[in-house]
Amino acid sequence: MTDTPRWSLAIHGGAGVLTPERYSPEQVAEYRAALDKALEAGSAVLADGGTSMDAVQAAVMMLEDDPLFNAGRGAVFTFEGKNELDAAIMDGETRMAGAVAGILTTKNPVTAARAVMENSPHVFLSHDGANIFAQEQGLEQVDPAYFATEGRRRQWQEFRDRVASGEDWFDADLKYGTVGAVAVDTQGHVAAATSTGGLTGKRWGRVGDSPVIGAGTYADDRACAVSATGAGEYFIRLGVAHEICARMRFRGESAQQAADHVIGEVGALGGDGGVIVAAPDGSTGFAFNTPGMHRGRIDSTGLRETAVFGTSDQIIPDP
Repeated sequence: MTDTPRWSLAIHGGAGVLTPERYSPEQVAEYRAALDKALEAGSAVLADGGTSMDAVQAAVMMLEDDPLFNAGRGAVFTFEGKNELDAAIMDGETRMAGAVAGILTTKNPVTAARAVMENSPHVFLSHDGANIFAQEQGLEQVDPAYFATEGRRRQWQEFRDRVASGEDWFDADLKYGTVGAVAVDTQGHVAAATSTGGLTGKRWGRVGDSPVIGAGTYADDRACAVSATGAGEYFIRLGVAHEICARMRFRGESAQQAADHVIGEVGALGGDGGVIVAAPDGSTGFAFNTPGMHRGRIDSTGLRETAVFGTSDQIIPDP
C-alpha cells in the first residue's frame, strides 16, 4: 500500500508574558477555541489536497478577523492612535514572497501581501503605496474604525499615560499578539504567513520583523517554513526565520534543534519571542523563550492540539 503524503499546519497567536494567573479558565478556553477555528480553516484546505499557500492564508485570515489577537481587527494602536497593519507571505516551492507595512483599510492584510507577491514585480510595499496598491487590487476595504476595539484603545491610553510620566516606551505587558501560520501540503511544499498590528505606541513608521522576509517570515522547500512573534528588532537583527532554515539546510539540524538554537540567540541578545516551524517531511515544531505562546498544530496523522502557556501545561490535546 502506498503511503499518503503527509500534510501539516502549525499556527501561533503571539508569545509573551502569558501565565496561568493572568487568565481565567474561560479566557484560556476562548483563546484555544479561536486557535482551533484557525486550524480548522487551514486544515480544510490541506485535507482537500489544497496548497500550503492557500492553507496559511486561510488560517491567518481567521486570526486576523478575531479581536483576541494583535492582527487585523483588534490590532494595537500607534502612538498617534491609528491601527497600522503589517503582513507577509512566502511560497517555499518558488521562494516568491510578498509583504506590506502600514496597511490602514484592507480588511485582511495577508491578502494584500499575497497580491504583492502574485500581481506586482515587488516583494515589499509600505504605507501609502501599499494602501493604494491594495485598493487597486480590489481587495476588501473597511473603515479604519473596524480594526479598533475598546480594549486596545484602553491599552493605548495606559501606554500614553506611562510615557507622559517618563516610563518605558515599550508595552509593559510584553504580550505580542502577532499571528502566523506555517504548513506543508501533500505535494511537500511549505509556506509561511505572518500578520501583526505591531507594538502599542509605535511611531515614526516603525516596522517590525513580521513583514520582513527572512526575519519574521520565511519559507524554503529545501528546509522549512517559519513564522515568528516577539520583539521584532531582535528578530530582524538576527534574521531569525532564514537562520533557522539555513541551519537545517547546511548543518542538517532538525526543525526543533534549529528553532531552539536561534531562539536561544535571540534571548542572549536580550530579546524574547517565539517561532513556529514546518518541514517538508510534515513535522512541525515550536520554540519560545517567553512564559507562553498561543499556538496549535494539526496534521494528517490525527494530531490536533492547542496551548497558551509554556512547559507548565505543555500542549494540551483538543478533545
